[in-house]
Formats: sequence, C-alpha cells, structure tokens
Amino acid sequence: MISDEIEKILMRMLSEEGGRLVIKRNEFADKVGCVPSQINYVITSRFTPEKGYVIESRRGGGGYIMITRKMIHKNEYLMHMFCSVGDEIDSKTSKLYIQDLSERKIITKREEAAVKAVMSLINDDKTRADALKKVLLAFAD
Repeated sequence: MISDEIEKILMRMLSEEGGRLVIKRNEFADKVGCVPSQINYVITSRFTPEKGYVIESRRGGGGYIMITRKMIHKNEYLMHMFCSVGDEIDSKTSKLYIQDLSERKIITKREEAAVKAVMSLINDDKTRADALKKVLLAFAD
C-alpha cells in the first residue's frame, strides 16, 4: 500500500536526520509517485502527537512540512503520556500509546505484547484509561 511505503520512507529520513525532517510536500509527492494529498493523509494519520510527533507546516510557494519526533527523558515522556490519557481511552488509542513506548525502547516488545493483550480485555473506556495510567506509572523509574 502506498501509505505504508510513504510512512517507511519518512521514518527512514527522520531517523537519518536525527529526529527532525523538513520536506516540501509537492516535491516529495513527485519523488514517491503519489498525489500531495496522500502525503498529508500519511502525516496526519501516522505522525500524531500520541505517537510522539509534532507537525508544523507553512503553505505557499516556499511552504514546507516539518516533522519532529519528541526526544525527552523516559520519566518525563511517561508523565506526558499519563496526562494525555484523560478519563477515557479507546482500545485502539491505548494500543498506539503502548506501541510508541516500545518504539522508543521504554518497554520491550514482550512487555508491549503483554500490555496490549490486557488492554484488549478491558471493554470500558474509563477502566482502560485507569489501567493504562497504572501501567505508565509502573514503567517509571
């Protein structure tokens, strides 16, 4: 799928650039062979604050899109996540939070799988949010 390929390319470029990437949407779309709106879709759906990204853009002829991966201390990041969970969280979003912790090497792949399994057993969004907050606190130093 083209969206998956765009994400892989952006992730590789982001890694090579040390966590901050600036692209010109139209030029990048030409490079990967898609329409510019496809680039927007991938960025807005896969590079979200829940996954630890900040997106800035400027429109016009000299416009750009800047993708920055937040790099903060483990405990600070866990506290940020804790505060952003809120009173309720759906299963899909909770799994994204846990996946992000694994991608940042805060938890292991095994811990990711275990926590995701537990989150999928909880049917109530409020209970899931409470459980996720307890998990986040458990991973803090």
